[in-house]
Amino acid sequence: MDVVYTSDSCDSDSREQKTVDLGHSNKRHLDDDLLRVSKSKKLAEDIETVLLNHNKLIRVPLSLADFTNLKVLDLSNNRLEELPEVITQCQLTTLIVKNNLLTDKSLPKSLLGAVGSGLKELNLSGNRFAHFPEQVIELRSLKYLYLGGNQITNVSKDIWKLQNLQLLSLGGNLITEIPETVGLLNHLHALVLCDNLLEVLPASIARLVNLKSLLLHKNRLRHLPREIITLRNLTELSLRDNPLVVRFVKDMTLNPPSLLELTGRTVKTCAIRYGPEDLPRTLLEYLQTANCCVNPNCKGVFFDNRVEHIKFVDFCGKYRIPLLQYLCSSKCVADTSSSDPGSEPSSSMMRKVLLG
Repeated sequence: MDVVYTSDSCDSDSREQKTVDLGHSNKRHLDDDLLRVSKSKKLAEDIETVLLNHNKLIRVPLSLADFTNLKVLDLSNNRLEELPEVITQCQLTTLIVKNNLLTDKSLPKSLLGAVGSGLKELNLSGNRFAHFPEQVIELRSLKYLYLGGNQITNVSKDIWKLQNLQLLSLGGNLITEIPETVGLLNHLHALVLCDNLLEVLPASIARLVNLKSLLLHKNRLRHLPREIITLRNLTELSLRDNPLVVRFVKDMTLNPPSLLELTGRTVKTCAIRYGPEDLPRTLLEYLQTANCCVNPNCKGVFFDNRVEHIKFVDFCGKYRIPLLQYLCSSKCVADTSSSDPGSEPSSSMMRKVLLG
């Protein structure tokens, strides 16, 4: 895969850098250390990378503004509760602030300015965000966005505005729903949604034609959108620890249909003509909700009562994945199996899907 899941994957890796490395100094304040470097204007202008990671910082040194050509800033593994406005004055392409104490109120009202114009990688993982930080949506140059390991419950519907995004990491949060607009991220290569509270995925994920990796393990998924089989570039799919896994055997649930449903099915399958003068409005509306059976050999319909059936569908010619389909009758289950020869997946193929 082209994308590596670490903050070291940014474009700056290949650039010869001039670095100030004060990481692992075990200090609460690094102002004096940075000032000594910044006193020389020429030297300060040459610095492209500042590493302040793994200290005990409770605030960001204001002297960072003196490094006018600063590209990479690593503030990870400190005790920061706030990112000051000085951050927006730097010409950053990479900003790493993972494993701190940042909350929804910790970011500047706007991340635009110098930092927002060219920032390509932003890592805010391992903090205390409860909501998706809306300021991030302003950063239209972003390629890599890490927000894992927070307590985020929602994803902004404006996520689609990040049109350059290649990696979106949201694992280890409390997200219950992914907006349809995520399907508009045309350049996305990797989508990390593992360890959340997702029960369904939007069908729009099928629009992510460049997606190579989709991590969904440790959620509450019971089925996947059928459209997912169109993702021809997908080479990594992780589904372990979902209720879906338990349902790999062909599963049916069927309750006796009501008299209303049986009558409605007969009207539809026999193409009996009716109009407003024949039936009350409530029955007319009910008949409009008929769903066709997905079995190609069946012309039947259903309303409220249906058979849930797990069908293994060919996925990119590599392995088969289980998709939930709805049938009008338990008799249609045998027909769908016989019409799809070789539908039973091998254990090795299923293992690849489950374990990713």
